[in-house]
Amino acid sequence: MEIEFGEIVSVPMNQIWQHEERDFTPWLAQNIEKLGEALGGLQLEVEQTEVYAGNFQLDILAKEVSNNKIVVIENQIYKTDHKHLGQLITYASYFKAEIIIWVSQEVTEEHRSAIDWLNNNTNDKLEFYAVEANIIKIDNSKPALNFKLKAFPNEWTKSGGNTSTTATTETGELYRAFFQKLLDELREKHRFTNARTGQPQSWYSFTSGVKGCIYGCSFARGSKVRAEVYIDTPSQEINKEIFRAFEQQKTQLEQEFGEELQFEELPTKRASRIAVYRDGDIWTDTQTLDEIKNWCIEKLLKFKQVFGDKLKRETENKEY
Repeated sequence: MEIEFGEIVSVPMNQIWQHEERDFTPWLAQNIEKLGEALGGLQLEVEQTEVYAGNFQLDILAKEVSNNKIVVIENQIYKTDHKHLGQLITYASYFKAEIIIWVSQEVTEEHRSAIDWLNNNTNDKLEFYAVEANIIKIDNSKPALNFKLKAFPNEWTKSGGNTSTTATTETGELYRAFFQKLLDELREKHRFTNARTGQPQSWYSFTSGVKGCIYGCSFARGSKVRAEVYIDTPSQEINKEIFRAFEQQKTQLEQEFGEELQFEELPTKRASRIAVYRDGDIWTDTQTLDEIKNWCIEKLLKFKQVFGDKLKRETENKEY
């Protein structure tokens, strides 16, 4: 039997997006989760696009939700060049970014080598990525885009051959191990997140799909474990407005959630939270830690079920 195959054709980016600033940057900002997934499950949330850094203009300013790191993203619809490499470093310095991402149609060997050099010769807090946006068609099919990682941070080389930095304490490693198990189950069993790497910190946050609103799980003070929805848009006024709108629905929300919710306005902070608590700390026995993990998963899924659509409704048409 004769099999007929289609022909795979590469499509230049400028055939899809004619202008970088007007076309590609807005598309990338709206589809930032696709880029984050290609970078090993980074939870990227856009803060601003085309934001000034002195006399220059950064394409996308974002944050990594799980660890609150500042992210700068420079994108091109052609191959990498020295000008954009210089701008990328300038933006990283200006915004004090810890995650630096360069997206282009083609990453030249010279610029891949430059990003590798930066990863290998800067401190272990900085992460540099170079990413190609590869677009293909099969015969007359719709175009398909695939982000291809060309250069990325290597934790092993940054730490001199040791996968955990000297600054990571024993307690930090306990947190890392706990949240790694939590992430793996949330990702593989529940498709709650694309995040892949636990951090040596007492908390972990997850994107909600609504800018400025996140779901979180943390080991809080007083030997308590907390699961929450955290409202933290750039506007304190809007945060409090959203919080109070939910507070007025307290009885209904608690019925939907199945238990009492703690409404914490946090008047001295920009953000507010709605949370549930249980007893526990990171130094407890393995069986109890597993029970805490299961509790966190249950509550995070419940927060998403109860608050997901409501967060969208409460934040729509609000400018911040």
